[in-house]
Amino acid sequence: MLQRREDDGARAVADLTARLDRLPATRSVWSLIALLSLAYFFEVYELLLSGYIAPGLVSSGVLTATTQAIFGMTGLASFIAALFAGLVIGTLSSGFLIDRFGRRAAFTTALLGYTACGFVMGFQTGPFGLNLCRFLAGIALGWEMVTINTYITELMPRQMRGRAFAFCQMIGFSAVPVVAFLSWALVPHRPLGVDGWRWVVFIGAGGALFVWYARLRLPESPRWLIRKGRVAEAVAIVDDLERRVAAEHGRPLPDPTPVREDPAEGRFSEMFGPAYRGRTAMLVAFNIFQTIGYYGFTNWVPTLLVSHGIAVTEGLLYTVLIALAAPVGPMVGFLLGEGVERKFIIVGGAATIAIAGLLFGATTNAVALVALGLVMTLAGNMISFAYHAYQTELFPTRFRAKAVGFVYSFSRISAMLNAFLIAFFLREFGVGGVFAFIAVAYVIVVAVIGLFGPRTAGRSLEEIAS
Repeated sequence: MLQRREDDGARAVADLTARLDRLPATRSVWSLIALLSLAYFFEVYELLLSGYIAPGLVSSGVLTATTQAIFGMTGLASFIAALFAGLVIGTLSSGFLIDRFGRRAAFTTALLGYTACGFVMGFQTGPFGLNLCRFLAGIALGWEMVTINTYITELMPRQMRGRAFAFCQMIGFSAVPVVAFLSWALVPHRPLGVDGWRWVVFIGAGGALFVWYARLRLPESPRWLIRKGRVAEAVAIVDDLERRVAAEHGRPLPDPTPVREDPAEGRFSEMFGPAYRGRTAMLVAFNIFQTIGYYGFTNWVPTLLVSHGIAVTEGLLYTVLIALAAPVGPMVGFLLGEGVERKFIIVGGAATIAIAGLLFGATTNAVALVALGLVMTLAGNMISFAYHAYQTELFPTRFRAKAVGFVYSFSRISAMLNAFLIAFFLREFGVGGVFAFIAVAYVIVVAVIGLFGPRTAGRSLEEIAS
């Protein structure tokens, strides 16, 4: 009897997986990505506003640029670190919550959580309250990040996973020039007698509320429903999606090609077993060192420009120009589709940033700084779209959320400590020392992914996992 139930479960997983993978890219499929992408826009806005409002936090006296003690809690580094401390907890716990309550429930809860924290943070006047709000927002953002990546991986057909991640990141990173522009326009001023940085925070928190209604239109992941024995619900979702896609496609859907997958619930310990421990170790190392470079530049670019002798207002304007490249990296990824292996995109982008970063640290010419900043932003966000897809593809559905949450948490730990390390290198060795530190980190990324990363483009999730 037990064997028959297991066989029935395996057939159900294989059938629904095959039916999802054969769907063509029609309006209904892209509408799901659009909803996820709109949510990701506000997530990126909330995540990356730290660096852009930093000059305002310092000039208003809420925080200081640096502290005498490396782990001082009144400086800008503590504000950045508080977010990433929350992200560590959020990403570590996300897999268990997402697997327990579902992708859709985690989605909505996380959105409301970091929106509320944003509103409260806008009223803070001291380091403790500011950092506490940022910490709590980080927990919710950690849930959100893993949920979005898992959602896209499990809902999208295999032939468009890469483009789906690229599109989501393209829309999401459009928030970077938006928050940069708002910071340039508002941070140096006090509209209606309120600090400009507070307006930037309120705008992001208020805008995210409008996405909450749209999120209610997202279906639960059929793959997750099957894992929970809710086969009828999973079948209903796939049936409905197929009906809409077939009507839009205008001709019969392709025949499904089933790939067998074990329907059993996964265990956290599986990622450390012989089959997956190599991938786990590779992604842990990647997340640690990639984050040093990405957030070392993104969160500190206005401050680094000021350290180059550029005035705050002028530096924020340069930051806006640099931020314009943020959605271009994923746009290039969208055009590439499944034509280029994601591991090669990661390796190429990391090598580019290592070289451009060293040049950025060595020059004071304004035009060169903006040009190099554009190159680093473009390459960094190409890496971002590629690795968000890549690390979710490397583990099977039965413990994907747990595994992604675990390896991704190391990027949050790295970013938390990195805030203090960047401040230390900036104080002791200047901008050049900061970018030498970043370059070494990206050389390690090139080696880790280039030597040990498997190929994934165009392959089914079940094939990659096996």
